[in-house]
Amino acid sequence: MLYKKIISAIALLLCFNFCFAQDISSKANAFLATLSPELKARTLFTLLKDEERFNLNFVPKERKGPTFHDFNDQQKTAALALLKASLSAQGYQKTVDIMELEKVLVIVENQKPDSHYRDPLNYHFCIFGTPAPDKPWGWRFEGHHISINFASSYGKIISSTPSFFGANPGIVKIDEQKGKQALKLESEIGLTLVNSLTQEQLKIARFSEEAPHEIFTGTMRKVSNIEPRGISYKGLSKDQQKTFLQLLDVFVKNYELGFSKTLMDKITKAGIENLSFAWAGGLQYGLPHYYRIQGPMLLIEYDNTQTNANHVHTVVRDLTNDYAEDILQEHYLKDH
Repeated sequence: MLYKKIISAIALLLCFNFCFAQDISSKANAFLATLSPELKARTLFTLLKDEERFNLNFVPKERKGPTFHDFNDQQKTAALALLKASLSAQGYQKTVDIMELEKVLVIVENQKPDSHYRDPLNYHFCIFGTPAPDKPWGWRFEGHHISINFASSYGKIISSTPSFFGANPGIVKIDEQKGKQALKLESEIGLTLVNSLTQEQLKIARFSEEAPHEIFTGTMRKVSNIEPRGISYKGLSKDQQKTFLQLLDVFVKNYELGFSKTLMDKITKAGIENLSFAWAGGLQYGLPHYYRIQGPMLLIEYDNTQTNANHVHTVVRDLTNDYAEDILQEHYLKDH
């Protein structure tokens, strides 16, 4: 009996460490198999030699790669299966909710019926390299207020950053979606944390009474020279530290479970105590405000300043592994 219990415990441990790491290459190939030669040609790019992989943007603009407009029902189903496999349940739901906000903007901005400037189907799929369980490859899902960049190597996701999620409106005030808040926890927990600070703590955390108009990192390929600001994790009370970790979880747990665990392990190894929380702007929703979580290898930004402070931008950057550029280059050279 003891032997069986030990074996079971080992099996559970192995499952915890490995089973969450999902090989998404089968989903990518299933999607590619549904495409016509013309659509496949528009979807596929080289992994290391094409600068398109680093062409991050989150505004409405012309992009490469087919969209849902180009897909039949079978292709849409396969495309969404790939997206769902690459994210956690909460990350996938945020993505869908953000896409649905385009319908609200059509009404708010009185867009013409034939305009595709605001369009929940105008989101692009690009695959870089050849999806396979034994080779490095990547893919991107991008459109207005969404840019998620995945890199996979030898059967598991090794990078899901940079990842951008935005929401306009931050809180919907019209039609059947009234009250909807796609990035609710990012806003609420951030405000809870800053408003729990004492006056002395707030003097340290709040680096400006005026919020920046936009996230500092923008569409940078590599992030550098972002000055550390704010109050350190060690400068928070026990209860404030719990709130801080809840806020961190909101961002880290958007990804496929295997990668979410890998990223959190990496953050922990770099030292939770080395993270800081910085704030700028007002202390309540409706007043322009900004915050960031920053550490040796991590930068998370949240900005809510545009459209009367009801327009949210967020981004997660791994300062050592965005796009998994160095890792994929090393693996590629080994394979060749």
